[in-house]
Amino acid sequence: MNIKRILRHLAMSHRQVNRVFPPAALNAIEQAITTSEAAHMGEVRFVVEGALEGMPLLSGQTASERAFALFSQLRIWDTEHNTGVLIYLLLADRAVEIVADRGIHAKTGSHVWLAICHEMEAAFKAENFGSGAVSGINAVTRQLVAHFPAGAGNANELPDQPLLI
Repeated sequence: MNIKRILRHLAMSHRQVNRVFPPAALNAIEQAITTSEAAHMGEVRFVVEGALEGMPLLSGQTASERAFALFSQLRIWDTEHNTGVLIYLLLADRAVEIVADRGIHAKTGSHVWLAICHEMEAAFKAENFGSGAVSGINAVTRQLVAHFPAGAGNANELPDQPLLI
């Protein structure tokens, strides 16, 4: 049990999340996702969770484990071309995880997503949350465009709005 991590999560509030991601940043993120999805057959979700609570926190659930759970819970895996991508930020840990569905993951591999996560984490460490998020979305977009460019019947299967938990 990591006491420092538990205290960091307990101290995180919705107010802090809203301060870090004000309406202007959320609008920029939504616009980046909307623009992104017009260029490829993928679906991008951006989720920010301030902190873990209860048993997930006490049991030491990692950002990666939580991201996989949300990928399933939000049905990001349920896209027509198996090209859903979750960009997840656990703010209390400043940890970014990208979970890509099997269609796009098979084309890129883990190293691509890990590099994008590191770039975003560096931006967030420098307190550049809005621009760091948009930069990460743009990097994911380049991968989706390279492997699944837009075509006929490019439906918007998932919401473009960032989700704050």
